Amino acid sequence: MAAMFTRNKMIGWSAVMLAVQKYLSDSPGQKSDGTPGYMTLGMAIMSLGVTYLNLILPPPPLRNLAGSGTEAPAATPPL
Repeated sequence: MAAMFTRNKMIGWSAVMLAVQKYLSDSPGQKSDGTPGYMTLGMAIMSLGVTYLNLILPPPPLRNLAGSGTEAPAATPPL
């Protein structure tokens, strides 16, 4: 989940690896406790997808590079 907010790819990949390990090490007795392994794996893959989302959907370009419109007017040249 932290990879979603920080967009840190290293955290995302480590979350996927830990989720795969948890999913593979679940025994039938442990499957009734807590979050299921497939749900943890799904959330980890989704957080990794969010970190790479800017490659698929690039952010829109900034349109207003001149400023916010709240600055003082430009000085007029002397006559």
